[in-house]
Amino acid sequence: MSTDIATRPTAARGTVRTLRQSEELSLLRDHLLRLDPDSRHDRFHGFMDDSFIERYAAKCADDGTVVIAYIEDGVVRGAAELHPPDRSPDSQPEIAFSVESTVRRQGVGSILFKKLIAEARSKGYRSLRITTGAQNQAMRALANKFGANLKFRHGESTGTINLEPLAPPQAAMTAIATPADAARAMINVNRAYWKMMLRMYGWNRAA
Repeated sequence: MSTDIATRPTAARGTVRTLRQSEELSLLRDHLLRLDPDSRHDRFHGFMDDSFIERYAAKCADDGTVVIAYIEDGVVRGAAELHPPDRSPDSQPEIAFSVESTVRRQGVGSILFKKLIAEARSKGYRSLRITTGAQNQAMRALANKFGANLKFRHGESTGTINLEPLAPPQAAMTAIATPADAARAMINVNRAYWKMMLRMYGWNRAA
């Protein structure tokens, strides 16, 4: 019983907000440096030493990357990154996620994903690219949950999330009418009904 209690998911108790790029660079850097070896491998698709992570965090502060962080007690424990399209080889905004092992199974990844998609929509982006390690089952499941179509190549899973709003079905568009249209429709229905009644009972015959 004690084991079940220990592994039961709990609710996240931290806060989520966007980091200030230059002033809070160290918070993202320190979070990435704290990732355990497997998490670091999954995040960067291979082994990366501390110096690489420090350079990477510095680059994020200068290139317009938006970082939405999950923070507990002033410490970043999870981060969602939205990289601008001009930094991507296919001119498509790219997203990346990292969550420390101490706050997993608390819904942190889903919270960050939702916030990042909202941020991307506010910027007018129509699609996002996500790349994760083929062995990163948690991130693959999360990406699929939010509509990513993942493909496998060279040990990586790469996918695209479509942010285009779905066009409403034709029937639904027909049903959406202005008040004037609705009033005209009601008048036409009433008129057709009374014409039918007059024909049925012969009230429309000449005297």
